[in-house]
Amino acid sequence: MSQADKLYRNYFLEYASYVVRDRAIPDLVDGFKPVQRRIMHTLFEMDDGRFMKVANVVGACMKYHPHGDSSIYEALVNLANCELFIEKQGNFGNFLTGDGAAAGRYIECRLKPFAKKVLYNPEITEYTESYDGRNKEPVLFPAKIPVVAVQGTMGIAVGMSTQILPHNLIEVLEAEKKALRGKKFELFPDFPGGGIMDVSEYADGKGKIAVRARLNASDPKKLVIEELPYGVTSEALIESIEKANATGQLKIASINDYTAKKAQIEICWQRNVYSEDMIPVLYATTDCEKKISVNPLVIVDGLPKAVPISEMIRFHAEHLVEVLTKELENDMRHLLEKLRARTLERIFIEERIYKSIEDKKSQEEVRNAIIEGFVPFEAELGGNPLDDDDIERLLKIPIRRISLFDIEKNRAEIREIEGNIKTIDYNLAHIREYAESYLTELE
Repeated sequence: MSQADKLYRNYFLEYASYVVRDRAIPDLVDGFKPVQRRIMHTLFEMDDGRFMKVANVVGACMKYHPHGDSSIYEALVNLANCELFIEKQGNFGNFLTGDGAAAGRYIECRLKPFAKKVLYNPEITEYTESYDGRNKEPVLFPAKIPVVAVQGTMGIAVGMSTQILPHNLIEVLEAEKKALRGKKFELFPDFPGGGIMDVSEYADGKGKIAVRARLNASDPKKLVIEELPYGVTSEALIESIEKANATGQLKIASINDYTAKKAQIEICWQRNVYSEDMIPVLYATTDCEKKISVNPLVIVDGLPKAVPISEMIRFHAEHLVEVLTKELENDMRHLLEKLRARTLERIFIEERIYKSIEDKKSQEEVRNAIIEGFVPFEAELGGNPLDDDDIERLLKIPIRRISLFDIEKNRAEIREIEGNIKTIDYNLAHIREYAESYLTELE
């Protein structure tokens, strides 16, 4: 192999690896492709509870995503149309008709509270530098639900592709609860546009399904298509019907599309042709029936891997336990810090230790006086001696607060903190039950 061949080979492999991991294939942990993750990170940063112009979000996201605004805009519209994490306002297109969304300067979006509940926790999220080193972006969100199984995804990389169909959120959460209990479960796709589905060859997300339009043939001379197969627009369906009609397989007098929020395509038949007879022909010759091959390819520990849907759910059940444990431990740390601060403050004021530093002339003398004043109360501090941060915090207490100090209020706060600590201790000791109750709360 020549030097040029080696160079081309290396460049190709690097490019292929980049496309697979950083563009086309979602990660199993949070279910996002990099552009989607950067959009969500941008929305978390910008979130103030109000709607924001999509164009503004796209512009802000460009400091994280190095591939231009059009890819960000399209990914944001697709994310918003999943209606899981993003609330939309304006024309975001219509998946039934295939109409595109309005320009970013006309439409608005904002985060749903659900997004923060299941994705956002900066204190346990690992961050890395953005492509230009000026900002920090999350490596992965600590997702508490299997996002990729709920939203579904499609992506084409070099030499591989992924196709994961969407699933009903409530059914996914119920399956995750069963996985936490070690019970068996079965999960099948669920489509926002409805339709009829044959899952006999679904093979836990690694096979294929057949989807059909739902037809209303109550009128023998007029058939109405009320639900479309997944991935088929009304325009594409009508085109396939007109093609079958042109070849003589169907005998249509007229066809009208009234699809808006719901699918409604009316087909009127020629004389002596009836709906009941044409139904098998529609399924056989048009897009009223389609087969969809699925391939649950995701990134696992930096490498692409085909993961069955049930395995995704079981992984996320254990991942949920891990994330909730980290959150509880983090909350515990904050509570212990708050408890120590309140206890130090109470002792400092109630035992009048602040009086012992009034005549001290140097910083060292002040420090030593405070340390000596707390010696009799080390047991109340859990045997942990004062450090420089504790002393600095005590010295910053204003005189007004000392003079108006309410001991009973302080002790009530301490009791509340201790109660919260006991609750966290209990939840940590029963973490799987806590995880299950969390999923029930999401429903």
